[in-house]
Amino acid sequence: MNEPSSRSGCPIGTTLDCLGDSWSLIIVRDMLTGKARYGEFLDSPEGITTNILANRLSRMEQLGIISKAPYQTNPVRNEYRLTEAGHDLTPVLQAMCRWANKHYPDTWVPPESFMAL
Repeated sequence: MNEPSSRSGCPIGTTLDCLGDSWSLIIVRDMLTGKARYGEFLDSPEGITTNILANRLSRMEQLGIISKAPYQTNPVRNEYRLTEAGHDLTPVLQAMCRWANKHYPDTWVPPESFMAL
């Protein structure tokens, strides 16, 4: 796993350097719920743009959070999967869901299947 360039040795700062943008955790959420292909990520309700998606997927691959493998060769198309480091974000995302549901009651309640991962 590549080390992120970090502001300090603070673990929260380092995590934010890796995942603190507006999109990376949404992509991880999508992967945890079964999305694996570029077009599937574009279909998410948040409306990520193609250039941002390509950038985030590349960055997360460099950091060892996801991996990619071709599912088609002509033209090359990839599927993306969470690595162990990516899967280890599951309880973080679940905690974020519980926090938002508690403090912002108009947020979506995640499916039990997601909360039970």
